[in-house]
Amino acid sequence: MGPPFMFSALSPSIATVARILHQQMGERVTTNESIREQHSHGEGWKRASLPALVVFAEGTEDVALVLRTCHEHGVAVVAFGGGTSVEGHVTPATDAISLDLSRMTRVLAVNADDLDCRVEAGVTRQSLNAHLRDMGMFFPVDPGGEATFGGMCATRASGTAAVRYGTMRENVLGLRVVMADGRIVDTGGRVRKSSTGYDLTGLFIGSEGTLGIITEIQLRLHGIPETIAAATCQFEDLADAVRTAVSTIQVGVPIGRIELLDDAQMEACIAYSKLEDYRPITTLFFEFQGSPEAVREQVEMVEAIAADNNGLGFIWSTSQEERTRLWKARHSAYWAALAAYPGRNGIATDAIVPISALTELITGVKADIEASGLPAPIVGHVGDGNFHTIIMVPPEPDGYERAMELDRRIVRRALALNGSCSGEHGIGSGKMEFMAAEHGENALEVMRAIKKALDPQNILNPGKLLPPAPDATAA
Repeated sequence: MGPPFMFSALSPSIATVARILHQQMGERVTTNESIREQHSHGEGWKRASLPALVVFAEGTEDVALVLRTCHEHGVAVVAFGGGTSVEGHVTPATDAISLDLSRMTRVLAVNADDLDCRVEAGVTRQSLNAHLRDMGMFFPVDPGGEATFGGMCATRASGTAAVRYGTMRENVLGLRVVMADGRIVDTGGRVRKSSTGYDLTGLFIGSEGTLGIITEIQLRLHGIPETIAAATCQFEDLADAVRTAVSTIQVGVPIGRIELLDDAQMEACIAYSKLEDYRPITTLFFEFQGSPEAVREQVEMVEAIAADNNGLGFIWSTSQEERTRLWKARHSAYWAALAAYPGRNGIATDAIVPISALTELITGVKADIEASGLPAPIVGHVGDGNFHTIIMVPPEPDGYERAMELDRRIVRRALALNGSCSGEHGIGSGKMEFMAAEHGENALEVMRAIKKALDPQNILNPGKLLPPAPDATAA
């Protein structure tokens, strides 16, 4: 039977790849326009670009077949999971294939005695924790949304619980990765430490699909705490709230989560998540974990710190319903901000600094926001020095550039305080312009050398993470 007519309009190399893959994978290879549109962008406001075709993988061997074929014919590939990235990671290059791993949803093994498990790349944190709940274990890294573990590894994700449990870097023991030419490589293992060879696991975590495509992940697990309590405290002054968070970390309280929402973000969340019992002023959300006695001790310590910094009451509860309500509102902050400014797109910033510099950074950024005249709610994982602004792009012709100038101003402040342009969202295409200022050209040259060695044809997510070399730009 001849190749499907739908492939005839593709460029010659893509058409060849499409015919080969269709013979092996059937209807899981598609040029359907609505499916291609779904794979043209992530959640963040970055310009969309349709892939030439979409391929649905159902296992590591499928991924290896796709990459072998694309490597042979010089066709670009971008991995796609939950589509929740905000920096353009999953937006394909021209004439690229979008390789969808969202059907790879098996929990392959759970080792309860060793507190680890193995999952496929399309598994989400929510589905894994539902699977583990009756075993008394959970996976803590919580970036919000329906992110998949493949994407969470690729962007080195973290989120609200990172202050206690760390990021994906600290919670991944090993990986299965398909290289650009289709070779399958296993990195790491199940042991908690090893001093053998290069740290290939660490190399692929945060590589954003530019060095290989992650198909399986060996994860650390944690026991579910005996007691969990949630608390909130409101502040008239933004600096008082930040100082409370910083002091909590500096005195060594083993806090589970500590999140800040400024007045603009609280106003949006009150309307969106029906938090009518709160005022639209800066608010800290806390979570405490441990034995009942330990939790009570933690609460008392933080309540005293908040009182010293002019906190307006400290409300806490061990009710699961109340915890769920508060953290759902926190995780809905991005959508609340968009709902507060209908018709506008949002640019999410992701600055991070050492916690001793956090008060200076956030108060400086708040002044920059006011000077810009742009709405830009602030929300952040302030326990580890990381926060986001959601810059609402105005509709005027110069709106995008005004928003980007505010973004650049925020990054410059963070870098001047020994910080980073991205604490957890990654680089993608959205933050490439800051890489030289943060890392320096020598470090970027090392990164480019690694990329060239592992992906000599530049078929893996081209145009992401690494800016072109200066001579290439000049040319």
